[in-house]
Amino acid sequence: MASSPAKFFTLDSFDLEGKRVYLRVDINSPINPISGEVMGLNRFMSHLDTIRELHNSKLVVVAHQSRPGKDDFTSLKTHAEQMEKITGRPIEFIDSLFGSEARNKIRHMEDGEIIMLENTRFYTEETDIDPMDAELAESTHFVKNLSELFDYYVIDAFPTIHRAQTSLVGFRRIRPNIAGRLIEKEVSMIDRFTFGNDHPKLAILAGAKIDDSINVSSSFLKNGTVDSIIAGGVVANAFLWAKGMDIGKKNREFIMKNNKNHSEIIDQCRKILEKYPGKLMLPDDFVLNPTGRNLSVKDKVPDDQILADIGLNSISRFVEEIRKSRAIFLNGPMGMYEIEEFSVGTREILEAVADSHGLTIAGGGHTLNALEKLRLMDRISHASTGGGALISYLSGERMPVLQALEESLNIFQGQGYGKRRKN
Repeated sequence: MASSPAKFFTLDSFDLEGKRVYLRVDINSPINPISGEVMGLNRFMSHLDTIRELHNSKLVVVAHQSRPGKDDFTSLKTHAEQMEKITGRPIEFIDSLFGSEARNKIRHMEDGEIIMLENTRFYTEETDIDPMDAELAESTHFVKNLSELFDYYVIDAFPTIHRAQTSLVGFRRIRPNIAGRLIEKEVSMIDRFTFGNDHPKLAILAGAKIDDSINVSSSFLKNGTVDSIIAGGVVANAFLWAKGMDIGKKNREFIMKNNKNHSEIIDQCRKILEKYPGKLMLPDDFVLNPTGRNLSVKDKVPDDQILADIGLNSISRFVEEIRKSRAIFLNGPMGMYEIEEFSVGTREILEAVADSHGLTIAGGGHTLNALEKLRLMDRISHASTGGGALISYLSGERMPVLQALEESLNIFQGQGYGKRRKN
């Protein structure tokens, strides 16, 4: 069962002025491998509303970047510099998470000051324990050293709500844990799509990452969340392969190379098609790369060609379905949209979604990138910051961070917390 913002403390629940506030954000971003500079600012921008509302608090920002073993696993010093530029406020970076220097700085903060601490994933206590075991989490150096320094813990890292990690859930019994504006907005909009009564309701699932999309397809149809699904890109190729179409050697090899469990995925596609006939719309024509030739679904795909875009007939069918829909979830491009000659399908579908008068929610990095490139972002009801978290939430999976926020409300509301003091 999905959660709703009514089950969390929010920034409206408390007067946080002058309070020491722990703010967990997600500013995990692409890093330039040569200069070390942060390249993407979308996630920084997504937290601005929360940070602005905490302008008179003693604010300590906590975040992560990548994970051990990755090339972009690095310090947050550059992130602090970027956050300073974006907020227009001085931000002091401390290259420690819970050491004596960090604790001393936090104790002596003035109202309106901001500190950013070091990458939480530099510390094994962040990832190597199960912090949903509250007693175990509270026994860590991380929690013990920071637990008495803060009045409130604001959790705003929506893209990581599916992760059980100490910095996200370990303080839920220490002091009230509060959903920041980003989590509040994301959960509200996604629940509005999932549980709203706007019909017909449509999901457009495309792109190259097929595992998540196949799972959410099954969940959507099983739960009656949507009335129909449009599949595009490699997601559509997997369903077509399951349906018995010869999608060509290169397209089969791409699926096999990028999905070790490809046999199970194709079998799952086959079961979805059998169980929910007529619910899934698949392309019936394509544009090939490198020849640029148009191909019908009835034709054999040459083994040296890639299904790079949907064709004009598929575009027409899909646009008609979009125009009929009153709520639309969009995740993934129709093909190789980065190459101009194979961008037509993605462009036409995104423009049709942008023209919709219903609720429209978009997610996934490539989807948002394409919307920005086409200058359509401001015509979408909600652009989600979540990737895997968004898909997991829509699939009805357990969300540890939301569970922890609910638990914290249940604990502290019973102690008289949650009634905002009047000025």
